[in-house]
Amino acid sequence: MFADTDLSDDKFLCGKLRLLQPIKGYRAATDPVLLAAACPAQARDRVLDLGCGAGAAALCLGARVPGAQVSGLEVQPAYADLARRNAQRNGLALAVHDGDLAQMPAALRTEFDHVIMNPPYYPPGGTPSPVAGRAQAMQVDLPLADWVVAGGRRLAPGGWLTLICGADGLPDVLAGMGKMGSVAVLPLAPRQGRAAVRIIVQARKRGRGPFRLLAPFVIHQGDAHDGDRESYTAEASAVLRGGGDLLAHFR
Repeated sequence: MFADTDLSDDKFLCGKLRLLQPIKGYRAATDPVLLAAACPAQARDRVLDLGCGAGAAALCLGARVPGAQVSGLEVQPAYADLARRNAQRNGLALAVHDGDLAQMPAALRTEFDHVIMNPPYYPPGGTPSPVAGRAQAMQVDLPLADWVVAGGRRLAPGGWLTLICGADGLPDVLAGMGKMGSVAVLPLAPRQGRAAVRIIVQARKRGRGPFRLLAPFVIHQGDAHDGDRESYTAEASAVLRGGGDLLAHFR
């Protein structure tokens, strides 16, 4: 487990959430916030976050959708412990289970209305982080298709899978869709006119809608980085700072 001296206390959603995170290791940034904003959960829906880490996505979702019944699965015990601590200190309900996709705890072998995931998507073969927890959280050791298959198995018929990954992971994600349909892909462009580096993919179990490639969601204003200013677009700021959602993009 992490010692308190190894942790930072970070603000998310303009301070609506405060999350303990390791100073050295995987640290949540915008990906889990955008993921949570894209999940169409409603109060009383059952939501499973596969690979929940320190709880950023699950707790952002819980803050936006009071009454959602959120569970998390995390393979690294130290991060699972952090997720529990973060849930408690923010007054949000989150049932965190230790385990991995291949050894799903019995309590999670049921049907959920939503599955969300931010799987590792940095390709293998590069130089891994010297911090083992960060390397495991970010670098692919299980194909994205396997994550999608595992998420689909946990969904009730008509349930929604929502995930965020690198744009180059789309072929692998689609390869794992199986009985999933109504697939929509939201490109996340760093700036207007720039190619998307990340994507959010949403699909419905037994959905029959056509595949849709949506208009890009632009994160930053301007043509290039300008000093230390935040420079989010108004729409991105409403999500990343204000806790808004991305649901209109998927309608």
